Amino acid sequence: MDDPTLSRLLREFGFSDKEIDIYLTVLDHGEAKASVVADDAGVSKRYVYSVSEDLAERGFVSVNDHSVPTTIRAVPPEEVVDALTDTAEQMRPALESRYSRVAPQSDEFEVIKARVTVLKRITALIRETDEEVTLSVPHDHLSEVADELRDAVDRGVLVLLVVTGADPGADLGLDGLATVARAWEESMPTMITADRTRSIVAPPEMIARSNSGERAIAFTQRQLAPVMIGSFFGNYWPMAEQVYVADPHDLPETYDDFRQAVLQATLHLRTGRELVATVRGQPTDGDDGPGEIEGQVVAVRQGLVEPANNSFPVEAALVVETGAGRYSVGGDGAFVEDYEASEVVLDFAEQ
Repeated sequence: MDDPTLSRLLREFGFSDKEIDIYLTVLDHGEAKASVVADDAGVSKRYVYSVSEDLAERGFVSVNDHSVPTTIRAVPPEEVVDALTDTAEQMRPALESRYSRVAPQSDEFEVIKARVTVLKRITALIRETDEEVTLSVPHDHLSEVADELRDAVDRGVLVLLVVTGADPGADLGLDGLATVARAWEESMPTMITADRTRSIVAPPEMIARSNSGERAIAFTQRQLAPVMIGSFFGNYWPMAEQVYVADPHDLPETYDDFRQAVLQATLHLRTGRELVATVRGQPTDGDDGPGEIEGQVVAVRQGLVEPANNSFPVEAALVVETGAGRYSVGGDGAFVEDYEASEVVLDFAEQ
Protein backbone atom coordinates (compact mmCIF):
# COMPACT_ATOMS: atom_id res chain seq x y z
CA MET A 1 0.00 0.00 0.00
CA ASP A 2 1.50 3.35 -1.00
CA ASP A 3 1.80 6.24 1.48
CA PRO A 4 -1.01 8.35 -0.06
CA THR A 5 -3.47 5.47 0.39
CA LEU A 6 -2.28 4.74 3.92
CA SER A 7 -2.46 8.43 4.80
CA ARG A 8 -6.01 8.65 3.47
CA LEU A 9 -7.10 5.63 5.52
CA LEU A 10 -5.49 7.06 8.65
CA ARG A 11 -7.37 10.32 8.09
CA GLU A 12 -10.58 8.28 8.03
CA PHE A 13 -9.61 7.09 11.52
CA GLY A 14 -9.38 10.70 12.66
CA PHE A 15 -5.61 11.29 12.31
CA SER A 16 -4.42 14.82 11.56
CA ASP A 17 -1.69 15.36 8.95
CA LYS A 18 0.96 15.88 11.66
CA GLU A 19 -0.18 12.79 13.53
CA ILE A 20 0.13 10.82 10.30
CA ASP A 21 3.67 12.16 9.75
CA ILE A 22 4.70 11.17 13.27
CA TYR A 23 3.11 7.73 13.13
CA LEU A 24 4.58 6.90 9.71
CA THR A 25 8.00 8.00 10.98
CA VAL A 26 7.71 5.67 13.97
CA LEU A 27 6.62 2.85 11.63
CA ASP A 28 9.65 3.45 9.40
CA HIS A 29 12.04 3.22 12.37
CA GLY A 30 10.21 0.55 14.32
CA GLU A 31 11.49 2.21 17.47
CA ALA A 32 13.18 5.59 17.77
CA LYS A 33 14.02 8.37 20.18
CA ALA A 34 11.60 11.25 20.35
CA SER A 35 14.28 13.61 19.02
CA VAL A 36 14.78 11.43 15.91
CA VAL A 37 11.03 11.29 15.26
CA ALA A 38 10.81 15.07 15.73
CA ASP A 39 13.61 15.72 13.24
CA ASP A 40 12.26 13.33 10.60
CA ALA A 41 8.64 14.52 10.96
CA GLY A 42 9.57 18.23 11.10
CA VAL A 43 7.87 18.92 14.44
CA SER A 44 9.00 19.79 17.94
CA LYS A 45 10.02 17.09 20.41
CA ARG A 46 7.31 18.33 22.81
CA TYR A 47 4.72 17.78 20.08
CA VAL A 48 6.06 14.27 19.48
CA TYR A 49 5.58 13.45 23.17
CA SER A 50 2.01 14.80 23.12
CA VAL A 51 1.00 12.97 19.95
CA SER A 52 2.72 9.76 21.03
CA GLU A 53 0.67 9.65 24.22
CA ASP A 54 -2.50 9.93 22.14
CA LEU A 55 -1.28 7.23 19.74
CA ALA A 56 -0.42 4.99 22.67
CA GLU A 57 -3.92 5.36 24.13
CA ARG A 58 -5.32 4.32 20.74
CA GLY A 59 -3.05 1.28 20.54
CA PHE A 60 -0.81 2.35 17.64
CA VAL A 61 2.47 2.89 19.54
CA SER A 62 3.98 2.29 22.95
CA VAL A 63 6.06 4.92 24.78
CA ASN A 64 9.04 3.69 26.77
CA ASP A 65 9.46 6.55 29.22
CA HIS A 66 11.11 4.40 31.90
CA SER A 67 14.48 4.77 30.27
CA VAL A 68 16.62 7.69 29.17
CA PRO A 69 16.25 8.79 26.47
CA THR A 70 12.54 8.06 25.97
CA THR A 71 11.82 5.93 22.91
CA ILE A 72 8.64 5.38 20.91
CA ARG A 73 7.95 1.92 19.47
CA ALA A 74 5.42 1.03 16.78
CA VAL A 75 2.97 -1.65 17.86
CA PRO A 76 3.14 -4.53 15.33
CA PRO A 77 0.57 -3.90 12.57
CA GLU A 78 -1.19 -7.23 13.12
CA GLU A 79 -1.83 -6.26 16.74
CA VAL A 80 -3.16 -2.87 15.65
CA VAL A 81 -5.53 -4.46 13.13
CA ASP A 82 -6.71 -7.06 15.66
CA ALA A 83 -7.42 -4.34 18.21
CA LEU A 84 -9.34 -2.23 15.68
CA THR A 85 -11.34 -5.28 14.63
CA ASP A 86 -12.16 -6.14 18.24
CA THR A 87 -13.28 -2.57 18.85
CA ALA A 88 -15.53 -2.63 15.80
CA GLU A 89 -17.03 -5.96 16.86
CA GLN A 90 -17.69 -4.63 20.35
CA MET A 91 -19.58 -1.75 18.73
CA ARG A 92 -21.73 -4.05 16.61
CA PRO A 93 -24.47 -4.96 19.17
CA ALA A 94 -25.05 -1.35 20.17
CA LEU A 95 -25.03 -0.18 16.55
CA GLU A 96 -27.48 -2.85 15.46
CA SER A 97 -29.73 -2.23 18.44
CA ARG A 98 -29.84 1.49 17.84
CA TYR A 99 -30.32 1.08 14.09
CA SER A 100 -33.32 -1.22 14.58
CA ARG A 101 -34.99 1.39 16.78
CA VAL A 102 -34.56 4.47 14.63
CA ALA A 103 -33.83 3.42 11.05
CA PRO A 104 -36.68 4.17 8.59
CA GLN A 105 -37.61 1.94 5.69
CA SER A 106 -34.85 2.52 3.17
CA ASP A 107 -35.68 3.80 -0.30
CA GLU A 108 -32.24 3.08 -1.68
CA PHE A 109 -31.06 2.47 -5.21
CA GLU A 110 -27.78 0.85 -6.12
CA VAL A 111 -26.03 0.20 -9.40
CA ILE A 112 -24.30 -3.21 -9.45
CA LYS A 113 -21.41 -3.65 -11.87
CA ALA A 114 -20.41 -7.31 -11.47
CA ARG A 115 -22.34 -10.46 -12.36
CA VAL A 116 -20.99 -12.30 -9.33
CA THR A 117 -22.32 -9.53 -7.08
CA VAL A 118 -25.77 -9.76 -8.66
CA LEU A 119 -25.95 -13.50 -8.02
CA LYS A 120 -24.72 -13.08 -4.44
CA ARG A 121 -27.36 -10.41 -3.79
CA ILE A 122 -30.08 -12.63 -5.26
CA THR A 123 -28.93 -15.48 -3.04
CA ALA A 124 -29.05 -13.21 0.02
CA LEU A 125 -32.54 -11.94 -0.83
CA ILE A 126 -33.88 -15.49 -1.15
CA ARG A 127 -32.26 -16.43 2.15
CA GLU A 128 -33.82 -13.44 3.94
CA THR A 129 -37.31 -13.73 2.44
CA ASP A 130 -40.21 -14.50 4.75
CA GLU A 131 -43.22 -14.72 2.42
CA GLU A 132 -42.79 -14.42 -1.36
CA VAL A 133 -40.16 -14.52 -4.10
CA THR A 134 -40.67 -13.93 -7.81
CA LEU A 135 -37.49 -14.85 -9.67
CA SER A 136 -36.26 -15.30 -13.21
CA VAL A 137 -32.80 -16.76 -13.66
CA PRO A 138 -30.91 -18.47 -16.53
CA HIS A 139 -30.82 -22.23 -16.16
CA ASP A 140 -27.02 -22.10 -16.44
CA HIS A 141 -26.91 -20.21 -13.13
CA LEU A 142 -29.75 -21.99 -11.32
CA SER A 143 -27.33 -24.11 -9.30
CA GLU A 144 -25.91 -20.96 -7.70
CA VAL A 145 -29.22 -20.20 -5.99
CA ALA A 146 -30.69 -23.71 -5.75
CA ASP A 147 -29.90 -24.34 -2.08
CA GLU A 148 -31.49 -21.07 -1.01
CA LEU A 149 -34.58 -21.73 -3.15
CA ARG A 150 -35.02 -25.17 -1.62
CA ASP A 151 -34.69 -23.77 1.89
CA ALA A 152 -37.22 -21.02 1.09
CA VAL A 153 -39.79 -23.54 -0.14
CA ASP A 154 -39.20 -25.68 2.95
CA ARG A 155 -39.98 -22.76 5.26
CA GLY A 156 -43.23 -21.97 3.43
CA VAL A 157 -42.16 -19.11 1.16
CA LEU A 158 -44.13 -18.77 -2.08
CA VAL A 159 -41.47 -19.18 -4.80
CA LEU A 160 -42.56 -18.35 -8.34
CA LEU A 161 -39.69 -19.21 -10.65
CA VAL A 162 -39.00 -18.70 -14.35
CA VAL A 163 -35.97 -20.56 -15.68
CA THR A 164 -34.75 -19.02 -18.94
CA GLY A 165 -32.62 -20.41 -21.74
CA ALA A 166 -34.08 -23.84 -21.05
CA ASP A 167 -36.12 -26.39 -22.99
CA PRO A 168 -39.45 -26.85 -21.16
CA GLY A 169 -39.51 -30.47 -22.31
CA ALA A 170 -36.17 -31.33 -20.72
CA ASP A 171 -35.55 -32.57 -17.19
CA LEU A 172 -34.56 -29.29 -15.56
CA GLY A 173 -34.26 -30.59 -12.00
CA LEU A 174 -36.73 -28.12 -10.52
CA ASP A 175 -38.45 -30.38 -7.98
CA GLY A 176 -38.41 -28.70 -4.60
CA LEU A 177 -36.86 -25.46 -5.89
CA ALA A 178 -40.14 -23.60 -6.38
CA THR A 179 -43.80 -23.58 -5.56
CA VAL A 180 -44.55 -23.05 -9.24
CA ALA A 181 -41.86 -23.09 -11.92
CA ARG A 182 -41.96 -22.22 -15.59
CA ALA A 183 -39.35 -22.55 -18.34
CA TRP A 184 -38.66 -20.46 -21.42
CA GLU A 185 -36.16 -21.12 -24.17
CA GLU A 186 -35.61 -17.40 -24.71
CA SER A 187 -33.55 -15.06 -22.57
CA MET A 188 -35.06 -12.41 -20.33
CA PRO A 189 -33.78 -10.07 -17.64
CA THR A 190 -32.72 -11.71 -14.43
CA MET A 191 -35.25 -10.33 -11.96
CA ILE A 192 -36.11 -10.90 -8.33
CA THR A 193 -38.61 -9.29 -5.97
CA ALA A 194 -38.55 -10.43 -2.36
CA ASP A 195 -41.45 -9.86 0.03
CA ARG A 196 -42.91 -7.25 -2.35
CA THR A 197 -40.25 -4.73 -1.26
CA ARG A 198 -36.70 -5.52 -2.37
CA SER A 199 -35.86 -5.98 -6.05
CA ILE A 200 -32.96 -6.50 -8.44
CA VAL A 201 -33.08 -6.42 -12.22
CA ALA A 202 -30.15 -7.25 -14.51
CA PRO A 203 -30.12 -7.26 -18.34
CA PRO A 204 -29.61 -10.66 -19.99
CA GLU A 205 -26.18 -9.72 -21.37
CA MET A 206 -24.81 -8.98 -17.91
CA ILE A 207 -25.55 -12.47 -16.61
CA ALA A 208 -24.54 -14.18 -19.85
CA ARG A 209 -21.11 -12.48 -20.10
CA SER A 210 -18.99 -11.35 -17.17
CA ASN A 211 -17.41 -8.48 -19.14
CA SER A 212 -20.50 -7.18 -20.92
CA GLY A 213 -20.28 -3.69 -19.44
CA GLU A 214 -23.98 -3.83 -18.54
CA ARG A 215 -25.23 -2.79 -15.12
CA ALA A 216 -27.89 -4.13 -12.75
CA ILE A 217 -30.09 -2.07 -10.45
CA ALA A 218 -31.05 -3.01 -6.90
CA PHE A 219 -33.64 -1.08 -4.96
CA THR A 220 -35.62 -1.26 -1.77
CA GLN A 221 -38.87 0.58 -2.24
CA ARG A 222 -42.32 -0.83 -1.58
CA GLN A 223 -43.88 1.62 -4.04
CA LEU A 224 -41.75 0.37 -6.96
CA ALA A 225 -41.81 -3.35 -6.21
CA PRO A 226 -45.33 -3.74 -7.70
CA VAL A 227 -43.95 -2.41 -10.99
CA MET A 228 -41.39 -5.21 -11.02
CA ILE A 229 -44.01 -7.79 -10.08
CA GLY A 230 -46.37 -6.46 -12.73
CA SER A 231 -43.64 -6.75 -15.37
CA PHE A 232 -42.84 -10.28 -14.21
CA PHE A 233 -46.45 -11.47 -14.41
CA GLY A 234 -47.45 -9.34 -17.39
CA ASN A 235 -44.49 -9.75 -19.75
CA TYR A 236 -42.70 -12.98 -18.89
CA TRP A 237 -44.73 -15.41 -16.75
CA PRO A 238 -47.38 -16.00 -19.48
CA MET A 239 -44.68 -16.55 -22.12
CA ALA A 240 -43.01 -19.36 -20.18
CA GLU A 241 -44.38 -22.90 -19.99
CA GLN A 242 -45.43 -24.39 -16.68
CA VAL A 243 -43.15 -27.30 -15.83
CA TYR A 244 -43.53 -27.84 -12.08
CA VAL A 245 -46.13 -27.31 -9.35
CA ALA A 246 -45.52 -28.33 -5.74
CA ASP A 247 -48.06 -30.33 -3.80
CA PRO A 248 -50.62 -28.24 -1.89
CA HIS A 249 -50.05 -27.47 1.77
CA ASP A 250 -51.67 -29.38 4.58
CA LEU A 251 -54.61 -27.45 6.05
CA PRO A 252 -55.60 -25.60 8.16
CA GLU A 253 -52.99 -22.94 7.45
CA THR A 254 -52.73 -19.19 8.00
CA TYR A 255 -51.37 -16.98 5.22
CA ASP A 256 -50.08 -13.43 5.41
CA ASP A 257 -49.08 -13.62 1.75
CA PHE A 258 -52.31 -13.43 -0.21
CA ARG A 259 -50.95 -14.90 -3.45
CA GLN A 260 -49.92 -17.98 -1.51
CA ALA A 261 -53.46 -18.27 -0.11
CA VAL A 262 -54.95 -18.01 -3.61
CA LEU A 263 -52.54 -20.59 -5.00
CA GLN A 264 -53.23 -23.08 -2.21
CA ALA A 265 -56.98 -22.57 -2.51
CA THR A 266 -56.73 -23.18 -6.25
CA LEU A 267 -54.77 -26.42 -5.83
CA HIS A 268 -57.11 -27.79 -3.18
CA LEU A 269 -60.29 -26.86 -5.04
CA ARG A 270 -59.00 -28.73 -8.07
CA THR A 271 -58.87 -31.91 -5.99
CA GLY A 272 -62.60 -31.57 -5.38
CA ARG A 273 -62.34 -30.62 -1.72
CA GLU A 274 -64.52 -27.83 -0.32
CA LEU A 275 -62.73 -25.04 1.51
CA VAL A 276 -63.67 -22.40 4.05
CA ALA A 277 -61.75 -19.19 4.51
CA THR A 278 -61.52 -16.80 7.43
CA VAL A 279 -60.40 -13.47 6.02
CA ARG A 280 -59.18 -10.61 8.19
CA GLY A 281 -58.97 -7.16 6.61
CA GLN A 282 -61.30 -4.37 5.52
CA PRO A 283 -63.78 -3.42 2.79
CA THR A 284 -62.21 -1.62 -0.16
CA ASP A 285 -65.00 0.96 -0.52
CA GLY A 286 -63.96 2.77 2.64
CA ASP A 287 -67.23 2.11 4.43
CA ASP A 288 -67.30 0.62 7.87
CA GLY A 289 -67.64 -3.08 7.55
CA PRO A 290 -66.63 -6.32 9.19
CA GLY A 291 -63.00 -6.71 10.13
CA GLU A 292 -63.39 -10.41 9.46
CA ILE A 293 -65.46 -12.49 7.11
CA GLU A 294 -65.83 -16.24 7.02
CA GLY A 295 -67.38 -18.54 4.48
CA GLN A 296 -66.95 -21.11 1.75
CA VAL A 297 -64.45 -20.44 -1.02
CA VAL A 298 -66.62 -20.79 -4.10
CA ALA A 299 -64.18 -19.53 -6.76
CA VAL A 300 -60.70 -18.19 -7.40
CA ARG A 301 -59.32 -15.87 -10.04
CA GLN A 302 -55.62 -16.31 -10.72
CA GLY A 303 -52.83 -16.71 -13.24
CA LEU A 304 -50.34 -18.46 -11.00
CA VAL A 305 -51.01 -21.98 -12.31
CA GLU A 306 -52.55 -23.30 -15.49
CA PRO A 307 -55.30 -23.10 -16.50
CA ALA A 308 -55.40 -19.40 -15.69
CA ASN A 309 -58.65 -17.48 -15.38
CA ASN A 310 -57.42 -14.02 -14.37
CA SER A 311 -58.65 -10.96 -16.26
CA PHE A 312 -55.41 -8.97 -15.79
CA PRO A 313 -51.83 -10.17 -15.14
CA VAL A 314 -51.51 -9.61 -11.39
CA GLU A 315 -55.06 -10.56 -10.49
CA ALA A 316 -55.30 -12.98 -7.58
CA ALA A 317 -58.65 -13.19 -5.79
CA LEU A 318 -60.84 -15.43 -3.70
CA VAL A 319 -64.62 -15.43 -3.87
CA VAL A 320 -66.08 -16.20 -0.44
CA GLU A 321 -69.73 -17.02 0.20
CA THR A 322 -70.79 -15.88 3.68
CA GLY A 323 -74.09 -15.73 5.48
CA ALA A 324 -74.24 -12.01 4.62
CA GLY A 325 -73.50 -12.43 0.94
CA ARG A 326 -70.73 -13.13 -1.55
CA TYR A 327 -67.43 -11.21 -1.35
CA SER A 328 -64.56 -11.00 -3.79
CA VAL A 329 -61.33 -10.75 -1.80
CA GLY A 330 -57.98 -9.31 -2.91
CA GLY A 331 -54.63 -8.83 -1.24
CA ASP A 332 -52.67 -5.80 -0.08
CA GLY A 333 -53.76 -2.71 -2.03
CA ALA A 334 -56.85 -4.38 -3.51
CA PHE A 335 -59.34 -2.02 -5.15
CA VAL A 336 -61.13 -4.14 -7.77
CA GLU A 337 -62.39 -6.60 -5.18
CA ASP A 338 -64.90 -6.02 -2.38
CA TYR A 339 -62.50 -6.82 0.43
CA GLU A 340 -58.79 -6.28 1.11
CA ALA A 341 -57.26 -9.13 3.09
CA SER A 342 -54.35 -8.84 5.49
CA GLU A 343 -54.58 -12.48 6.61
CA VAL A 344 -56.34 -15.58 5.34
CA VAL A 345 -56.94 -18.85 7.17
CA LEU A 346 -57.79 -21.78 4.91
CA ASP A 347 -59.33 -25.03 6.10
CA PHE A 348 -61.37 -27.88 4.70
CA ALA A 349 -65.14 -27.58 5.03
CA GLU A 350 -66.80 -30.02 7.38
CA GLN A 351 -68.24 -32.93 5.48
